[in-house]
Amino acid sequence: MANNKIEVQNLNHPGLIRSVDAAMYAAMRKAYLDVVPEGGTGLTLDAIRARLPALLPEDLFPGAAKANWWAKTVQLDLEAKGVIVRDTSSPLRLRKAWRSPSGT
Repeated sequence: MANNKIEVQNLNHPGLIRSVDAAMYAAMRKAYLDVVPEGGTGLTLDAIRARLPALLPEDLFPGAAKANWWAKTVQLDLEAKGVIVRDTSSPLRLRKAWRSPSGT
């Protein structure tokens, strides 16, 4: 069976697109979006990373292996796509981008 890939973007390198494992990406994306809040000042990267392992499927991330690399890949992709945004505070905090009910 062929390995399914998905293309991801990187906020720090506009225009750069890489192909990564679709199942790993989907699992981390779901976990990431379950953790990142919709409003307020968001969560720090440390707080997000601390919550992710409990939400990841063990068959894809045994013992949370490679979770930090995947968390960063998904973070930068979601930021590039405007799904999550950085707060202007220090340390860096992330929250979901506001979207109207119509999706615009």
